[in-house]
Amino acid sequence: MIDPRLLRDDPDLLRAAQEKRGLSADAVDRALAADTARRAAIVDYEQLRAEQKAASKLIPQAQGTEKAELLTRTKRLAADVKEAEAVQARAEEDWREALKAIPNPAADEAPAGGEDDYVVLETVGTPRDFAAEGFSPRDHIELGRMLGAIDLERGAKVSGSRFYFLTGIGAQLEFALVNLAMEQAREAGFTQVIAPSLVKPRAMEGTGFLGQAADDVYRIEGEDMYLVGTSEVAMAAYHSDEILDADTLPLRYAAFSPCFRKEAGSHGLDTKGIIRVHWFDKVEMFVYTTLEQAAAEHQRLLGWEKAFLDKLELAYRVIDTAAGDLGLSAQRKFDCEAWIPTQGRYRELTSTSNCTDFQSRRLDIRTRVPSPRPGEGAAGSGQAMQTVPVATLNGTLTAIPRAIVAILETHQQADGSIRVPQALQPWLQGREVLEPVAGG
Repeated sequence: MIDPRLLRDDPDLLRAAQEKRGLSADAVDRALAADTARRAAIVDYEQLRAEQKAASKLIPQAQGTEKAELLTRTKRLAADVKEAEAVQARAEEDWREALKAIPNPAADEAPAGGEDDYVVLETVGTPRDFAAEGFSPRDHIELGRMLGAIDLERGAKVSGSRFYFLTGIGAQLEFALVNLAMEQAREAGFTQVIAPSLVKPRAMEGTGFLGQAADDVYRIEGEDMYLVGTSEVAMAAYHSDEILDADTLPLRYAAFSPCFRKEAGSHGLDTKGIIRVHWFDKVEMFVYTTLEQAAAEHQRLLGWEKAFLDKLELAYRVIDTAAGDLGLSAQRKFDCEAWIPTQGRYRELTSTSNCTDFQSRRLDIRTRVPSPRPGEGAAGSGQAMQTVPVATLNGTLTAIPRAIVAILETHQQADGSIRVPQALQPWLQGREVLEPVAGG
């Protein structure tokens, strides 16, 4: 949720932010109107309440007709106060819902425009020239079948389209990737977490996933619960309704969880293979820090993502996502896209978003900072304190299916075997090559 003061003090900034995302400014105007109605409702309630209190104080001293009139008046005022209180509550709810409809304003540095208006910040590594090596690359579907690693047919039989089994070396590859990711996170000072994949509505709404992304969310029928599409949801709500000790920030977590997505609107896209699926496992980094440190922490998260892709020995690029392609909560987002040989293009493997205080305002996560008293200068002993929202950031360390796709296709050899990146070898019993299985 945006800072309400921003709406009142600089609505034109929010209108420009909407335009940068390719959205209408109507949401800003509705929020302004709701704020005006809310403040008017508060004034009406407080005036009636004051009249009620004043009249009640006169009753003990009044007698006869005057007392009867006062009793009648206070009874009427009590009804009016009750109605005004209900009006105020509705106005408050309308105002909050109007605020929630406004996305986090994109950073000044974020490119304007839509999905195709990203800016390439960096290209790392060179895609393999398979023609120069004398063979045509196989796609991950064929390689997965040859290795006995991916079973799409039985996945569809058991669960439907866009489901799969990882078998044999495929399952071992998942565990290797998770172990490597968790090892890197632990060495960087992250607390390792196994996060729940079912959450209450407040967690889902608090992270912005019941807004523009609602159609991609699975809801458990008959229960007030949702399946998460990322452990960002659970980790953002982990410290909800808490005041975090400033000395403990940044708090860094690396969370493993299954993730579930409807992939609404993606019909016909990547329907084959395991690039775009309804369920996958992921290791997600999540950070709580101060607003002042958020941009620097965002760069650190990107650095950890790049370090992991370097360990997988992949060719990739980093893009600055355009404002119109940002999620509701993100102020800025960087994607790392790996080269997929058989598609002849870069595909997203990881992303990291700076959500500033957007999620923490919804989930009421704060920290204490010095608040200079009138006449006082910089912080000193005895300084008054105030609570302010923290910043939240997230970043994918590894999304398993796409990482497997990139590894198989990038490191394949002419006979269908796969060269194992050196960093993964300790987690695969020291194997340097994955060999096709008989009948694969």
